[in-house]
Amino acid sequence: MQEIYTLDIKGYTAQLPILPLPSGVKICFFNLHGNAEMTEHCGKEIAKLADGCEVLITAESKGLQLTHVVARELGMHYYAVARKSKKLYMQDGIEIDIKSSITTGKEQKLYLSKFDAELIKGKKVGIVDDVVSTGASLDGLEALVEKAGGIIYKKLFVLAEGDAKDRDDIQYLASIPIL
Repeated sequence: MQEIYTLDIKGYTAQLPILPLPSGVKICFFNLHGNAEMTEHCGKEIAKLADGCEVLITAESKGLQLTHVVARELGMHYYAVARKSKKLYMQDGIEIDIKSSITTGKEQKLYLSKFDAELIKGKKVGIVDDVVSTGASLDGLEALVEKAGGIIYKKLFVLAEGDAKDRDDIQYLASIPIL
């Protein structure tokens, strides 16, 4: 029988399966993919925290639909997407290396198209993602924003996992433990 962690996210009850990672720790697995109701709720709540942001950036893939909702709520026509693989249209963009995150366990690269780099240049940028844990993915997004000439203005998450809840440089809707 699957262990479940029940969480209240600003009035939305989420049932998160508890999953073991190869490292031996267990996480409360949060997945927005395919859950339109939860994505809408979380995106609308994060939009309330995003005042003053001129543009948003997220990393593929779980942050995509969340950031889409936030951008829509803020009346933004575009948001930047950091890709984890270099696509044909990104040959003239920028890239950075990031340390391994808690879920990937390996080093990665993040890529930003020239269009997205120009979109954030000189603007107050809101970094949006589903979960912050070790901060490795966030560090990568921050480095990408800085390399593109953007101003890191807000760092917004649905969940802060483990010790990330104690950070004073982020905003989030709820926290979850690492088990």
